[in-house]
Amino acid sequence: MKNLATTNKYEYVRRAAIQALASNFPDDPDTCSILKDRASVDKSGDVRYAAIEALASNFKDGPDTYSFLKYRATADNQGGVRRAAIEALASNFKDDPHIHSFLINRATADKSGDVRYAAIEALASNFKDDPDTCSILKDRATTDKYEDVRRAAIQALASNFPDDPDTCSILKNRATADKSGDVRYRAIQVLVSNFPDDQDTHSIFKDLATADKSGDVRRATIQALASNFQDNPDAYSFLKYRATADNQRGVRRAAIEVLASNFQDDPDTRSFLKDRATADNEGYVRGAAIQALASNFPHDPDTRSFLKERATADNEGYVRGAAIQALASNFPHGPDTHWFLKERATADDDRNVQRAAIQALAKHFRNQPELFEIYYNCAVNGFFEGSHDPWQHPNPRRVALEIIIKQFPQHPQTSPLLRYKAENDPDEKVRKFAQQKLAEFEK
Repeated sequence: MKNLATTNKYEYVRRAAIQALASNFPDDPDTCSILKDRASVDKSGDVRYAAIEALASNFKDGPDTYSFLKYRATADNQGGVRRAAIEALASNFKDDPHIHSFLINRATADKSGDVRYAAIEALASNFKDDPDTCSILKDRATTDKYEDVRRAAIQALASNFPDDPDTCSILKNRATADKSGDVRYRAIQVLVSNFPDDQDTHSIFKDLATADKSGDVRRATIQALASNFQDNPDAYSFLKYRATADNQRGVRRAAIEVLASNFQDDPDTRSFLKDRATADNEGYVRGAAIQALASNFPHDPDTRSFLKERATADNEGYVRGAAIQALASNFPHGPDTHWFLKERATADDDRNVQRAAIQALAKHFRNQPELFEIYYNCAVNGFFEGSHDPWQHPNPRRVALEIIIKQFPQHPQTSPLLRYKAENDPDEKVRKFAQQKLAEFEK
């Protein structure tokens, strides 16, 4: 192990040997010195990193471990190694009288943003009541050039020093003035969590929801407005405006969702959702409006017929599929739901619709023999181009095969179908799936 840790040409071998030495031979007189040597001179940063972690875990009481880690936290030429040393120092030597000032120095002076980030995290975790920690967090939240450091400082400032007179104003400043959308986003989140009653927050959020150049920020402020200021007299009209006027579909979708959740008792909400489900130029938004309408107004006499209309009339398969899912989830026992799903599974040639329809049939009308033919037809002829992706673009032929295997394993056509798909399906992933299941069937 000693030899491998020092002379092997492969860094992953040296790293593994270091970890094995530290775990299995901590009492060997050479182990500690080998770890220090590897933490200093190994040409691989990953090996030096591993050696520092092993040294801190197994030899934190060594006579010079503390000074060695401090040296590596400043002298190593790789930021990841310096970061490991800082984290080891903070975890194991937080009671040392000099560690606080050392971390402050590293939070400002290190040239690596990752290292400054680690120092800030260590300060916030271990010295949250120290007034110097508060001042360094304020400084880093506004002046650090690395956005991850500013974001971490904002979070730590809000969590640990919410009562400081400057905290709220710094957060408001960062929410509006920081050049990074991610930092503005985080500042909004912590403002909502820690200062929901601040008298300026509402107007700041309205400005950001309208004018911020980042869609993520506009979306976050819309959600914050709906959650915290829904009693404001113009909240409803403002959200409706953003649901139609914003040029980013994710923002419009967010506004629609919060309107449906927070203002379902308003007499105009249902008609507004129906309008967005038909008039928005993005299927992603129309689908969200359909889902919101079905979830929040399932007892309205018009909802079921509206969903059926959208499941056939929308020009985008994604939206028709969303309407089918909403119909099946909210009206599984409707007088013609069963027939309608069967019709959509066979008549619509869009993969999203086929998949939604057969999944709904399999879920709500399990083990019904007359449905086998529909699943079989989809497994053989289901429309799909490209490669199967089980998360983003599941192939309806694969979905139909799974349904048949689960609900009709003994059907005389199941094994022949698997054999045929294992050899002939144009989608390689479907072929492999069929091959695997066929092997299980034939055991």
